[in-house]
Amino acid sequence: MRFYINILTTYFSDLDPPYDTYYQQILEQVELAEELGWECFMFNEHHFLGYGGLVANPAVLLAAAAARTSKIRLGPCIAILPLRHPLHSAEDYAMVDAISGGRLEFGIGSGNTEIDYKVFGLTRENDRERLREAIDVILKSWASERIRHSGQFWSFDELTLYPRPIQQPYPPVWVAGTSAEGLGWAGRQGYHIMTVGHPHPPDKVRVGVEAWKQGLLASGYDLKTKHCQFHVRTHVNESSANARSIAMAAIRRYDEISRIGRRSLTATPGDYDWNTMLATGRNNYGNPDECIKNIDNARMNYYFDTLTTTFNFGGIPHVDIL
Repeated sequence: MRFYINILTTYFSDLDPPYDTYYQQILEQVELAEELGWECFMFNEHHFLGYGGLVANPAVLLAAAAARTSKIRLGPCIAILPLRHPLHSAEDYAMVDAISGGRLEFGIGSGNTEIDYKVFGLTRENDRERLREAIDVILKSWASERIRHSGQFWSFDELTLYPRPIQQPYPPVWVAGTSAEGLGWAGRQGYHIMTVGHPHPPDKVRVGVEAWKQGLLASGYDLKTKHCQFHVRTHVNESSANARSIAMAAIRRYDEISRIGRRSLTATPGDYDWNTMLATGRNNYGNPDECIKNIDNARMNYYFDTLTTTFNFGGIPHVDIL
């Protein structure tokens, strides 16, 4: 099992500190994760909402984290590629790879929030096609000294990208998703994938992951060399009662803010089945032994070889996160 950490920021002005302090706390959390042996720290991209919106461009925060660390790998989970010109994304994340000394893990996706597309003057009708063309441009620009492109959405004459990433031909690529179509495509390309437990029951996630495996095999990739993340909101406390009190309140706040201005997949409060969420590993909180059991529950219900824990969520105080 590999161990990653991610943050999808959930900002509450009455609970969280001012922005400058908030970002410094996040960077302290990255430093501690490195000290404790986590392999990678990742940040989600969102826009215009308290749900994720404090990391509108993960590359900026990743560069700051790279300057504060030396070993832990860093990446977006995800960079919303359809929203930007792919050369902008290629430049930003090549800089992260260079500043970090070759530690970038490049997580990509189309996002799950309509407001992003509306504000930037795009529709979601062809977001999948834009994603695929964008990653094609990015990887070619990273791997080649000269590149030209003529596509459905972007075209440009021959050019050289500055800088190109330290990792050649390019850093590891992760694709976020649930659908069999999307994850099957990721498998055929030989990409790693990212899944998440709390919005989706095991049977829904399982279909997409199996399509990914079949895609890998169909394209001749060795499944043992490809990785699947499972993201889960986590809070560990020496006291089981304290863990439940802190985590359950934070999960309620997380789910509440996730419904503001977007279509959320989280269950409404009256329908929330706390016991089943723990029993299937879709949430993880408790004392250390209970959290180990919750991870075992997740392994029985989901396929993954990379556990990605989210400790900073729902307004949990920095001291409790640490």
